[in-house]
Amino acid sequence: MTQANSVRKALRRIIKQRLIFALSVASICLFFVNCSIVKVPYKVVAGTVKGGYYVVKGAYELTAGTTKIVYKIGGFTFKVVKAPIDWALVNEDIETIDDLPPKEAIRKGRVKTAPYTVKGKRYYPMSVEQAKSYEETGIASWYGYETLRQNKGRMTANGEVFDPTQMTAAHKYLPLPTHVKVTNLENNRSVIVRVNDRGPFPSDRNPSSGNRIIDLSAGAAKKLGYYGKGLARVKVETIELKGEG
Repeated sequence: MTQANSVRKALRRIIKQRLIFALSVASICLFFVNCSIVKVPYKVVAGTVKGGYYVVKGAYELTAGTTKIVYKIGGFTFKVVKAPIDWALVNEDIETIDDLPPKEAIRKGRVKTAPYTVKGKRYYPMSVEQAKSYEETGIASWYGYETLRQNKGRMTANGEVFDPTQMTAAHKYLPLPTHVKVTNLENNRSVIVRVNDRGPFPSDRNPSSGNRIIDLSAGAAKKLGYYGKGLARVKVETIELKGEG
């Protein structure tokens, strides 16, 4: 057998294998009627986020019996206060958390990665393990400054006092709380924020607002330089925390 014949036979064999594979895929698609790819609404990258550890100075979780904590990460100071249970949520459109009334879920501590509903739509947060390698680029907005003018304060979706001057954020899928680094891709400024609330969601006046990947507090938006504009293209990535010492 000549070398040319051997090459031709090998090529025919490869073509035959690919044709069989293509026909198999087509058959599966026909069987299920609608062959489509279901996309995860957030990006989980391979491995862990680059950049090393951020040192945490102080505790950063509200444990049983505590009502206030103060800690530092990477030069940013965080003040966390447990909200009175009778306060309204910042986002009153949240209907259930973990199939319970939101206040009941908060009281029982069933919030961190629990599914929740907003205007009849169910959202499924990522696991703590998935969150470790989360990274996404998209549009950020800011929210909540109007709460300063209200008689009572407002609480976030995990039961913390909402303070628009603090370095916090709302996210639809990250566990509560999670710390992320947010970089404004238009000016390269970065901040670290504590994700302690849910959102942004589509509004009746602007359904496309639900496509934004994160809502920052007014204070964080000011540091990133887009408070006046309202929106910015950002990169969001979880950070790895390491206790001091």
